[in-house]
Amino acid sequence: MKSKEKKIIITVDGYSSCGKSTFAKAIATELGYIYIDSGAMYRAVTLFALRKGLVKEGVADEEHILAAMPEISITFRPDSSTGFSATYLNGEKVEREIRDREVSDSVSPVSTIAGVRARLVELQRAMGAGGGVVMDGRDIGTVVFPDAELKIFMTATPEVRAQRRYLELVSKGLPADREAVVRNITDRDRIDSSREASPLRRADDALILDNSDMTPAEQMEWFRKIYKRIMNES
Repeated sequence: MKSKEKKIIITVDGYSSCGKSTFAKAIATELGYIYIDSGAMYRAVTLFALRKGLVKEGVADEEHILAAMPEISITFRPDSSTGFSATYLNGEKVEREIRDREVSDSVSPVSTIAGVRARLVELQRAMGAGGGVVMDGRDIGTVVFPDAELKIFMTATPEVRAQRRYLELVSKGLPADREAVVRNITDRDRIDSSREASPLRRADDALILDNSDMTPAEQMEWFRKIYKRIMNES
C-alpha cells in the first residue's frame, strides 16, 4: 500500500504482549514508513541500569539512574537479518539482551521514573518529526504524539497475552516459565496503569483493536479499512 499520499504519524499503544511491535512493523512495511520501537528504548535504559546494579529485586535506584542518563545513547540501525532496525545501547547491539526475562521484570519500575520518560519522549518526538512513522508503546498517542492522525489502542485477554509471550520466549531460545510469564504480565499491567508519569491509558480518539481472536492477516485487513478512511477524511 506504499503511497505518495501525505505521510502521517501512526501510534500503536496497548498492553504488553498484545503484538504491538509485530503489528506496527507490518504497518510500516506496507506503507513504507519508519518503524520506531519505543519499548526497546525503555528496555535499553533498564538493561543499562541492571548492568550498573541500579535495579535490585524490582526496585529502581531513581537518583542514580537519572544521574546516569547522560551516559546513555540509544540508536536504531538497520538489521539485514530481520529487515527492521535493531536496538543499540552505547554502540552495542542489544536486541536480544533487552528481551530477556530479567529486563522484562525490571522495565516497569524503570519506566515509571518521570525523568527517564521525559528524556525518552524528547528523543521519540525528534525521531518522529516530519511524519511517515509508526511508533508503538504505552503513551505514544497520549503523551508523545497527542496530535497523531491515526491512533490505535491494542488489547487482548491476559490469558492470550501470556501464551503469546511464552511462545515468543521459547521461539528465541530464552528461559520461559508459564507462571512467571503470567506474573510478569499481571505486574506490568498494574504498574503501567497506575504510575504517576504517563500512565497507560487509551487516548480519547484512539481506535480499539482487540486481537484476542484475530490472525495477523485479519488485523491488517482491519488496519487497511481504517487507514483508507482516515486518508479520505484528511
